[in-house]
Amino acid sequence: MLNYRKGLADMPAYDVIERPWGIKVNANECNMNLPPLVEERVMARLGCVAFNRYPNEQYDDLREQIAKYYGVQKENVLLGIGSSEIIEKIFYCFGGGEERHIVYPQPSFSMYKIYAKAAEATGVPVDLRADYTFDADAFINKVQEVKADLAVICNPNNPTGTGIPLEDIKKVADNIDCCFLVDEAYMEFYGKSAFGMLKNYPNMIIARTFSKAYGLASCRVGYMVADAKIVDMIAKAYMPYYMNVLSLVTADTCFQMRQEFVPRIQMMIAERKRMSKRYAELQGVKVYPSNTNFVLVKVPDAVALNESLVAKNIGIRSFGNAPRLENCLRLSMGLREENDRIFDEIKLFLEGRA
Repeated sequence: MLNYRKGLADMPAYDVIERPWGIKVNANECNMNLPPLVEERVMARLGCVAFNRYPNEQYDDLREQIAKYYGVQKENVLLGIGSSEIIEKIFYCFGGGEERHIVYPQPSFSMYKIYAKAAEATGVPVDLRADYTFDADAFINKVQEVKADLAVICNPNNPTGTGIPLEDIKKVADNIDCCFLVDEAYMEFYGKSAFGMLKNYPNMIIARTFSKAYGLASCRVGYMVADAKIVDMIAKAYMPYYMNVLSLVTADTCFQMRQEFVPRIQMMIAERKRMSKRYAELQGVKVYPSNTNFVLVKVPDAVALNESLVAKNIGIRSFGNAPRLENCLRLSMGLREENDRIFDEIKLFLEGRA
């Protein structure tokens, strides 16, 4: 008999259907590969990798690059296998029992609930307003009420796309004393970061990823910046040599050459604005304001619409009947022709001609 850990069978799963899609915009990825100059430099560096050595030097190289850019010390930076792993480790470090409370908004990144359960903590969701904007007062009240051990916000928020004003983040930071994680996975598309607050709030952590704006989803690299004492504690949750040299070298090269990605980021922002306007013109469609590389739309009979798109080999993110996301679809920005094709198919479906 296989005697699995108690509670494992009840763990929810991250529900994304994957297959070789004709058009794939269901995971907020970048639909373009590396810029040619960056790819050339990456391949040159990979050709010099000592495959027989553990990744000590490369790990520190990337930490130093990030620290220099943000004006902090290397000791303030911790790397992870995507920002998702960093968030999971933070939840683990502040969890450890039902009496430990982790507060986060909803709807938001669906993994927060899963990470809280995995950390054996009590997850405490706080509803966003009806228009998906962040209610700072409600969030603060809940953190104080449950005496939270960790408070988490996603800015801009996934899957709604809404940005949280910096004054709201400051208000939260001023009124809570637990660890405060700001998940900035989509910040390159928004530009209003809480990084400037770190020096005034030693309980704050900023997490970022290379998966979105840098298009390195396959490499799985993220990082957090925080007070050195927090970094030291979170690092205890990691095993030795947990990142691979190939991903570290690639991310380090991309970070050094980050200006090469600016035109692509601007292109995705322009597509988001263009498609938001087009979808808003369709009868029965509600488009929520977005500050990310995707848009959230509410449509009649989203489940059937998603099935129609799947039949045409188009992968989008459908939330089915998920609470507060009923009839909502999240559409990552692909190439212009991909976005237009998806729009045409959705329009045909809504007009009864699909």
